[in-house]
Amino acid sequence: MSHPVKNIVIVGGGIAGWLSAAVIASYHQGASDEQFRITLVESSDVPTIGVGEGTWPTMKNTLRQIGLNEREVFARCHAAFKQGGKFVNWVHGNGDFYYHPFTVPLGYGKLDLAPYVESVENFAVESNFQHHICEAGLAPRGHADLDYQGPCNYAYHLDAGELANMLKEHCTQKLGVKHLVDTLCDTLIADDGSIEAIVLEKTGQLAADLFVDCTGARSLLLGQALGIGYKSLSDVLFNDSALAMQVPYESADTPVASHTIATAQDAGWIWDIGLTHRRGVGHVYSSRFTSDEKAEANLRRYLGKAADGLAARKISYKPGHREKFWHKNCVAVGMAAGFVEPLEATAIMLIELSSRFIGENLPADKALMPVVAKRFNQQMDYRWQRIADFLKLHYMLTQRPEPYWQAHCDEATFPQSLKDDLAIWRYRGPATSDFDSAIELFPAASYQYVLYGMEFKPDFSSQAYLYNQRQQAEQLIKRNQQLTQQMLQNLPAHRDYIEQWLATG
Repeated sequence: MSHPVKNIVIVGGGIAGWLSAAVIASYHQGASDEQFRITLVESSDVPTIGVGEGTWPTMKNTLRQIGLNEREVFARCHAAFKQGGKFVNWVHGNGDFYYHPFTVPLGYGKLDLAPYVESVENFAVESNFQHHICEAGLAPRGHADLDYQGPCNYAYHLDAGELANMLKEHCTQKLGVKHLVDTLCDTLIADDGSIEAIVLEKTGQLAADLFVDCTGARSLLLGQALGIGYKSLSDVLFNDSALAMQVPYESADTPVASHTIATAQDAGWIWDIGLTHRRGVGHVYSSRFTSDEKAEANLRRYLGKAADGLAARKISYKPGHREKFWHKNCVAVGMAAGFVEPLEATAIMLIELSSRFIGENLPADKALMPVVAKRFNQQMDYRWQRIADFLKLHYMLTQRPEPYWQAHCDEATFPQSLKDDLAIWRYRGPATSDFDSAIELFPAASYQYVLYGMEFKPDFSSQAYLYNQRQQAEQLIKRNQQLTQQMLQNLPAHRDYIEQWLATG
């Protein structure tokens, strides 16, 4: 007997719930209400974390796919462009910095410039123009470029709360998502271990073919009701606390940084994210290595007078993820699935990828649910492994002397997969062939920017005969210098571009 999967209930709002609803609904817009329907249940008395103001370049395609106008997103969400991350004081702690830009190096996939650049720690400068664009405070595109396009790859900084509200309106008004404001009281489990229905305070029982758990770190469905355990990553990634502030600009014309600034501290790091109306600034740290009081003192020292009169909001979390992400007829998305520090904006990216998988692979019949769940779990296990590897890479090569940083250099805290990669990279550096999976989160270019920025130097001389394209490499390096100068001359200032672009909408 067939049992079509056509009724989805998402429990929890915020970015996780509403972005999931929008992405899944966008894949099934041609269906009638009898063929397919989504209901999102959210409680009016559950606050959202809402610190995830940085995104990954995947967000461009996601917003376009669900039908949002980029200009309206900027206007509603006080958004700014994000062209990458600037990592300050991560190597020596003496003012050093490097960029992880979102645009790949010139020649990427054809000719690796790393063996040919004069100083490999300056790889991002010699192979890419975006370092200089960010330092100059410029936008990633000019006034002639169309929405969602431009010569520089980019993501967004945005007000997560405002984006959630915008997505809610779009889902309910354009995508046919039903919205229930109600509180979850209980979860009814069927004889086969799946969720039969949830029990709501006002509505009563609500059944579904598939439940999407977006209830945050509590994971009320997958974690609590179905008993799926949590896999800690605290042995690899030490940070478990954060203090966040919303910091006003000094004036309405203060320049807006077009990149996330991550400044290392004695036992963590400070994020600095520019929106058009304020900055989001916070200190991520490890409670094993410092106290809340010392962390707040660091944060206030970083901000100076800008912190006067502002209260810091404390956020505690356990770095890690669920042992399974999809079990029976329940799949977790967002913090219900897992969470780590926001060093590379993985939180919202994982919501995008998870909801896209659900939308694309929604089983036609419940009998297929175990197969789809197995594939989803395999993909998410791999992605979380890669996230742990990539974030650890930012720490393990430091030369800072503090106990927190030296503990990160202990090989016992390195994932085996990262050890294997580094053994190979000691002689040739990251290559595109190392990251050929269709489900990779970070390309080889990202690893190159971070690895070389942290002053890791492969021994290219061991197979020097492989690097016989010096003339072509020098042409690319010269071409990058030319492009850099052209863009520095032609691209507008970041805030000026946004204001003029919105004014012409």
